[in-house]
Amino acid sequence: MRKTLTFLAAVSIGLCIQTRQAAAQNGNPVITGWYADPEAAIFGKKYWIFPTFSDKYEKQVFFDAFSSDDLRKWKKHPHILDTAAVKWAKRAMWAPAIVEKDGKYYFFFAANDIQSDAEHGGIGVAVADKPGGPYKDYLGKPLIDKFHNGAQPIDQFVFHDKDGQYYMIYGGWRHCNIVKMKPDFTGFEPMEDGALFKEITPEGYVEGPFMFIHNGKYYFMWSEGGWGGPDYSVAYAIADSPVGPFKRIGKILQQDTAVATGAGHHSVINVPGTDRWYIVYHRRPLTEKAANHRVVCIDEMHFDKDGMIVPVKITNESVQPVKIR
Repeated sequence: MRKTLTFLAAVSIGLCIQTRQAAAQNGNPVITGWYADPEAAIFGKKYWIFPTFSDKYEKQVFFDAFSSDDLRKWKKHPHILDTAAVKWAKRAMWAPAIVEKDGKYYFFFAANDIQSDAEHGGIGVAVADKPGGPYKDYLGKPLIDKFHNGAQPIDQFVFHDKDGQYYMIYGGWRHCNIVKMKPDFTGFEPMEDGALFKEITPEGYVEGPFMFIHNGKYYFMWSEGGWGGPDYSVAYAIADSPVGPFKRIGKILQQDTAVATGAGHHSVINVPGTDRWYIVYHRRPLTEKAANHRVVCIDEMHFDKDGMIVPVKITNESVQPVKIR
């Protein structure tokens, strides 16, 4: 009898685990665990998500990654980068960005949450031969370790323009800079007006910048509100150039009190060869109050006939599976 009960208990536990895994694969959130600030990318025929591990700053000392063939079933790639590989990083590793160039994968991240120019940390870069790592420190020091134009060196996004130029757009503390990157990503070159760090802060900007091109226009997006509260959200602007000027249009992602709160710090993917767009973001489940209890979700994003982004409806359902052709 005892053996039978033990067997039934094991079966019950197994079914619970399978149910949780199925929920992660067939619903929103799309991955299991507390994660935030997702950077989504497409490499070859796979989708990737590179998030922040959402915990106390002292425990944010590594990055995991996730890959998928169809936007629905995700495979975890644990500890693709950690403080053991980045000697100057001690805590608060977050908000990654990634690009592929010449067969190498460059992984940009913030570390140490510096509060002044006197502290050591800022934005770093690591490199690997494949998107799932392992990554190693590229420079042995931060790429940006000072406050320029009032911008805390965090929340970097690397934008590849249609002329081949790479830009970094970054900044916390309600200031956003754009810098023109050297071809080898070891530093920066002056902009056309001679500025090395050019401020492009739009109205309402707090942090979390992102940029993409749609129908020849530059869409600049950012997060507003407080990351630890329910009012975190995403707004956007449109311009003819990556340096703007950017005039705020409005919010397109925010909480729905029937679904989740604190929806923000996002990225956007466009399925190659299609006009299907998705927004990848974090939010806080209705059952949670702790600031770090954040989960990664995906919902569809649409444009109206004038090219404006239609406000996103956040859902508890997963998107339909879409393979890259």
